[in-house]
Amino acid sequence: MNRKFEEYKKFIVGKRVAAVGLGISNRPLLKYLADLGADITGFDSAPREKLQSFIDLFKDYPKVSFVTGNDYLDELKGFDIIFKTPAIRPDIEPFIREIMRGAVMTSEMEVFMKMCNARIFAVTGSDGKTTTTTVIGRMLQEQGFKVWVGGNIGTPLFDKLDEITENDMVVLELGSFQLQTITDTSPDVAVITNMSPNHLDFHKVIDEYIWSKKNIYRYQKPGDRLVLNMDNDITQGFSRDAVADIRWFSRKTPPADGVYLKDDTIVYYEAGKEIPLFNKNEILVKGMHNVENFMAAVAAVHGYVDVGNMLKVAREFKGVEHRIEPVMEINGVWYYNDSIGSSPTRTKASLNAFEGRLILITGGYDKKIPYDMMGPLIIEKVKGLVLLGQTGPKIKKAFEKEKQRTGMGLDIPVEEVVSIEEAVAAAAKMAKKGDIVILSPASASYDMFPNFEVRGEVFKEAVRKLK
Repeated sequence: MNRKFEEYKKFIVGKRVAAVGLGISNRPLLKYLADLGADITGFDSAPREKLQSFIDLFKDYPKVSFVTGNDYLDELKGFDIIFKTPAIRPDIEPFIREIMRGAVMTSEMEVFMKMCNARIFAVTGSDGKTTTTTVIGRMLQEQGFKVWVGGNIGTPLFDKLDEITENDMVVLELGSFQLQTITDTSPDVAVITNMSPNHLDFHKVIDEYIWSKKNIYRYQKPGDRLVLNMDNDITQGFSRDAVADIRWFSRKTPPADGVYLKDDTIVYYEAGKEIPLFNKNEILVKGMHNVENFMAAVAAVHGYVDVGNMLKVAREFKGVEHRIEPVMEINGVWYYNDSIGSSPTRTKASLNAFEGRLILITGGYDKKIPYDMMGPLIIEKVKGLVLLGQTGPKIKKAFEKEKQRTGMGLDIPVEEVVSIEEAVAAAAKMAKKGDIVILSPASASYDMFPNFEVRGEVFKEAVRKLK
């Protein structure tokens, strides 16, 4: 029995509870608390008719109510506990007003982490989170553990707390939005894959973004584990204020403790002893960035998972959908879906996974991050460029600037389009037998799609229609 959670359930039934934002994480939370008999109100900016099918589930719950529409937060008054969805900033006036009055702001993820009695592995970073999280989960499963995967991937886990035991393993992918309001709790094993400017449409400054990411290890204890990228200047600096045991991963420098790529072999260094694990070429998925993701995963699970089970995952793991995902070959041209490529650094890693130059479809929602690096990247790795979305002009400007500076890239054709379907058609016209076309937007999807998964599916459907 999870005694902490049993006490929490008794505690919350006597409180007025607000669930602000009725998205993926808060819906199971609201249902679970409603079944306990909690006095709970769901808030969402969407019009009521869009939420009606969900609201109808609670017609027989007298203590459950809903406030919807444009001015929905005007009714956020007199609550004891506020569960905030990650997509809303915590410092808006209605929240501040209620906190000053005495309300406690939390999140489904924060309470889950505090109440969970299993060992928690959690992964954050600017790029590579989902792959690293998935690989850690697969490795732990191969070792024989019962594994629960959640956070930004999988399903919300709050309503599974009654089922999760102290012998299980929980693996979470956590973004900066989720981490921003976490207090007094951190995972047993924290992994930070890398750091670069991201989500500056949400975070006011880069320092706030970095501060939020630090919450993944800020409350760790001695004996916990923190996995850091030694090759990234920002994550390297995180070691200065960490209290957990640090395990590094690096392609450049052998660490005292951690994982290193020595020639083509992934080796583990522990107390000065070098332990060869497996060859990087055993990893099935493409790209050195995926080698780094595997190194981070190995550093996280070392001591929990045998080398044989690590190697089995390396040989069998085919990657996560929308991450350099092969779609199909048409007339000798391969089409790849890398819709997850929502930042310039991620797109760079994806293009570098291939030999030679590619036809790139790129552009999307503007997160207010710099695109200067796209100019040199296009000249080095692109033979045809298709631009769309809010950031299309920014990427074009970076490319034009680099062309002017270097005199190179004059032969790269550029097409500007307004839809994924037009982008695929334009790329197909540029492509010749033996070419590769890849969607890697270097941008989020929200200008045209609700998420990167939908964007990737639309791309794949457009490619299938070419056939």
